[in-house]
Amino acid sequence: MRRIKRVKVLGWRWRRNELRRHSDAVEAWIVLGAWALATTAGAVAGVVGAQTLAAAQARDAAERRPTTAVLLSTLPGGGGVGFDYSRVKAKVRWTDAQGTVRTTTTEVKAGTDTGGTVPVWTDGHGHLVGEPPNPSVATARVVAAGTGAGLAGGLFVLAGGRLIRLRVERRATDQWGEEWERADARWGRRTG
Repeated sequence: MRRIKRVKVLGWRWRRNELRRHSDAVEAWIVLGAWALATTAGAVAGVVGAQTLAAAQARDAAERRPTTAVLLSTLPGGGGVGFDYSRVKAKVRWTDAQGTVRTTTTEVKAGTDTGGTVPVWTDGHGHLVGEPPNPSVATARVVAAGTGAGLAGGLFVLAGGRLIRLRVERRATDQWGEEWERADARWGRRTG
């Protein structure tokens, strides 16, 4: 069986020819506009997303304060897949900025003696929080958030352009069907 070779002609919707319909030109403009808008919207969404996360990380890092806690006891923990043997769960006690003595469990370095001090981080309310990420991790998170927001914004616009294009295409197909109905009536027969 012989295969039909399909030839793609770039820009055929823009060229003048007898077979080009008005809807073909409209579709071409929709595609061009959607890609231009998606590029712009993606860039703006990426920058806004990255700046938002960077500001949130800066606020979060500014609220965290290093302090020392006393190790009260280590808690029994099981090994397993992905278990980090260099850290163990332990009960610790510390005094917050208002002078309140607090006790909770957290991960500490394995091998720390009971009664010894361990470094911990607290938020503005005196609650224990994790150590702020180092600058390279923070930068990687900002880049990932900006990239994700940019892709999401661009894909959202492209999806909207695709929906508009499908609506135009459906309308053109309906008009084409109506034209065939009129042609059938003129010829005195029906094809469908």
